[in-house]
Amino acid sequence: MLRLRVRRPGLQVVAAFGCPPAVCCRPRSLAPCSGRPPPACPRPRRSEKPLSARSTSTSTSTGSGSASASASASPRATMAAQSMAKRMVWVDLEMTGLDIEKDKIIEMACIITDSELNILAEGPHLIVNQPNELLDGMSEWCTEHHGKSGLTQAVRDSKISLQQAEYEFLSFIRQHTPPGLCPLAGNSVHADKKFLDKYMPQFMKHLHYRIIDVSTIKELCRRWYPDEYEDAPKKKALHRCCQTC
Repeated sequence: MLRLRVRRPGLQVVAAFGCPPAVCCRPRSLAPCSGRPPPACPRPRRSEKPLSARSTSTSTSTGSGSASASASASPRATMAAQSMAKRMVWVDLEMTGLDIEKDKIIEMACIITDSELNILAEGPHLIVNQPNELLDGMSEWCTEHHGKSGLTQAVRDSKISLQQAEYEFLSFIRQHTPPGLCPLAGNSVHADKKFLDKYMPQFMKHLHYRIIDVSTIKELCRRWYPDEYEDAPKKKALHRCCQTC
């Protein structure tokens, strides 16, 4: 075996049979050279993405198409949702009186309109059965007007309970209004709201907590625009929900 005594020539021999000096993996020493080239330096393999990362990127690229489609449809859906949120739930009740402690609902009607007062849906018109004792104990005003309109006899003949009526009206407004966004509306509807809060709580829970009371608008108009107020159509004293709602 040949022993090299000179540092530089030995390095040249290694360079001849092995790796280039710049990348040689052998230590730069005076160790004897065997005359055979040393094993090649391992080259780092090209890193590959894990399967999970590749699947994630694939799903991301796939989902981007659906995301872009939903993004294009979102303005239309947003406008529709905003339009539905502006709807109003018009309700009219007839009761056996105005005492919330003893009087009950005997008739109810409901209409859904948009913000421009265009009728979108007409709900059920129901007459609720109440016991004869309650009807016989009505005030003189209620006895006269409900008797003259035929409502008192219709209540005696009705088979609909208060719970059934609430279910029917709740099902109706759920079809046409989003929960918690649309207000209750009507003429002097604050009085109706007291009875609805007590006897139809699930119906009221679906509506917004605010109300639109036409009586407020009438009173403001009477003060601010008296001439226009006098020209407004006069309310007919019909005292039936199907005619006044």
